[in-house]
Parts: sequence; structure tokens; C-alpha cells
Amino acid sequence: MRPLLTQETTVKRTFFLSILLWLFAPAVFAQSLDHINVGVFGNNFQLSDSSIDLAGVGARVSFHFLPLMQLEAESSYNFEGAYSQGFNDANGTLTLARTHVRSLDGLAGPKIYIPLGRFHLSTVRVFATAKGGFINFNINNNPAVTVDTVSSTFYGLNGSNVFGVFYPGGGAEAFWGPIGVRVDVGDEIFYNNGAHNNLRVSFGPTIRF
Repeated sequence: MRPLLTQETTVKRTFFLSILLWLFAPAVFAQSLDHINVGVFGNNFQLSDSSIDLAGVGARVSFHFLPLMQLEAESSYNFEGAYSQGFNDANGTLTLARTHVRSLDGLAGPKIYIPLGRFHLSTVRVFATAKGGFINFNINNNPAVTVDTVSSTFYGLNGSNVFGVFYPGGGAEAFWGPIGVRVDVGDEIFYNNGAHNNLRVSFGPTIRF
């Protein structure tokens, strides 16, 4: 009977150890993956001073700095958008015209996140961020998405068309192991003869290492 009891005890210990590993291993794995986060995103930028709505793409990188805090840097390039203009005629005509306006920004600052837990094998957390940086506006009749157009936007940065930016925002992200998705919503405020508030929404995949 003695060996049987020993075998039963071993089985119980193995079972409980497996349960503990199943519960805590994802959290330990997630901690080890949060040194660096890299992501790309689609961006929607609404200029509050006009009816111009710009869409674009961007990329970001985050470095783990303190518990529940990361330092993050990002940049986005917004293509030209369309604006609507109404005419007071009998038909109430509404027309769309190309703006040829593009924007390029660069932001950096802290990101503080709060884990909400695990749901269906995913890790979900919410975050808040406050970043500073710049935004550049330019008007260009060339095609919006070409190597020459994007590179000329960077080369064209100068003091006359670059404005300071403060971006308070927040959002949520969910990870399945190292792969995740993220959504951000915030107010990209640029300063040119006063503060100009602009809604910005972005969404895209992210990878953590």
C-alpha cells in the first residue's frame, strides 16, 4: 500500500503543478514579451477648423520603462483627403473636391497601461498616453503615395510649416501571445496662433518582444 500512496501523491502534485503553470505561465510569458512593442496602424485625422478628413498610415515603437509604463515614439503620414462643399441652389448640390493637403507628424511620450485580465486566451489592457512632438502640413499635387512624395515631405520640413503638438489620448489593446491589435483615440492639438483641436483615431496590429 505504501508505494500506491506515494504514486497517488505524486499524481496529485503533478496535477496541481500543471494547473499553476497553466494559470501563471501566460502572465510570466507576457512580462517577458513586453520589453519592446512594435506596430503599424491606419490613421484617420479630422481637422476641426475645416471639413477636411485625412487618412494615412504610421508606425510606432514602445520600450518598457517602469512597471505598467512604456516610453513610446511614433510617426504617421496622412494622404490628401476630400472635403465637401454645399451650394445653395434649387437642387441642394453637394460636391467633393480634392484638397491636396498632406500631413506628417512625429510624437513621443509615456504610455501607462492597466491590465484587465485574460479573456479566451487573450490578454486585454487599457492605456492612457500624453505625447509631444510636431506636425507638418504641405500642399502637393503629386500622387499621394509614392516614394518621391513621401521622401519630399521629410525633406520639406522647415520652420515655416512645422507646428508643435500635444497629444493626450488613450485606447485598448489585446494580445494573443506576442501578436496583438490596438486602437487609439485622442486629440492631436497643434499650436499655430492658438491651440487647434483635432480628432485622431488609429487602429492596427502590434507585436511584442
